[in-house]
Amino acid sequence: MAPLAGLKVVEIGQVLAGPFAGAIFSDLGAQVIKIERPEVGDDARLMGRAFRNGDSLTFQVFNRGKQSVTLDLKSADGIEALHAIVADADVLVHNLRPGVPADLGIDGASMCARHPRLVYAEMSAFGHLGPMADRPGYEPLIQAYSGLSSINGDPDGPPVRIGASVCDQGTGMWVVIGALSLLQRRAHTGRGGIVQGSLLETALTWSAQKSDAWLNEGALPQRHASGHPGFVPYEAFDASDAPLLICVGNDRLFVKFAQVMGRPDWTQDARFRSNRDRLANKDALLGQIRALMATRTRDVWIDALEAAGVPCAPLYTLPEAMEQTQVQALGLVQHVPGEDFRLTGLPLSFDGERPAIAGPAPRLGADNARHRSAHSSPTEPVSR
Repeated sequence: MAPLAGLKVVEIGQVLAGPFAGAIFSDLGAQVIKIERPEVGDDARLMGRAFRNGDSLTFQVFNRGKQSVTLDLKSADGIEALHAIVADADVLVHNLRPGVPADLGIDGASMCARHPRLVYAEMSAFGHLGPMADRPGYEPLIQAYSGLSSINGDPDGPPVRIGASVCDQGTGMWVVIGALSLLQRRAHTGRGGIVQGSLLETALTWSAQKSDAWLNEGALPQRHASGHPGFVPYEAFDASDAPLLICVGNDRLFVKFAQVMGRPDWTQDARFRSNRDRLANKDALLGQIRALMATRTRDVWIDALEAAGVPCAPLYTLPEAMEQTQVQALGLVQHVPGEDFRLTGLPLSFDGERPAIAGPAPRLGADNARHRSAHSSPTEPVSR
């Protein structure tokens, strides 16, 4: 039985953060009803080229296994239809632009007053407090504003955006954790509540190790490309044919590493004897390592390093990573039921079994009839 089977979630989500939260709930077994605008739906449907049924692959990724109901939330009938759907729901999750829920009368206080058992989960760009609470925002803007981009990239290059949508998806993840926490509290109190998350708070949490060092020690973070501020050697090197990453996380591993490199004398060199010594003389050591690494192929180095117990890995491209036996053995990539394509599932298992993707993303308005009540909008399903 799916962990969240029997849970009803209503999602008013656009593009990524809200829909990702809905996708997590869906993969865990909840019924997720996605509320969309008539005719156009979630903007992510057109985010990129058409993949299936006129919708983008991005929309499939973040909306698999859901139902779609179109409602005009700017109309009284649409709002009443939403209340009818929410009446027996456990969670409402949204990432509407700040101010819009209050304008529509579906803000957290109003919804929880009318539906006392409801867990109301909302997310924003800059947070629910402060002078910028009403501002919208997107992933790269938040990475820039939070300082997250400033700690990513080459030390001699400009700040670099992290390639994955870590703020959007992280916010969806945190809000799901918060909603599940309030559901646990509801089991004791009988009442729901409001959980709030934001892209900015998520970004600041991801960079907390660096920002906390600044707050407490006055230490400004430096960019290290693939390297690490606390260990040497702990970064990527170019073998004669391809790059690999080596992680020497303590002095015991450095002894083994030096043996593999044919330089046991490094462990007796006062510049390199301890990790703190190596940090102080990083450039001198890395220059020697780079020269040696270029003399053999990646596979030769990896075989020798692994045999000695030194953590290392090839730097694969995405296609190379997806071809690996270990990646395939995990079963993370799943066939979507009833479709001819695959998507990446949730990165966790229960009793050894990964939650299955329930189905593809819905056609716009495909479930209108199923959820229509006496108060519902007369909007018909829209084919795409």
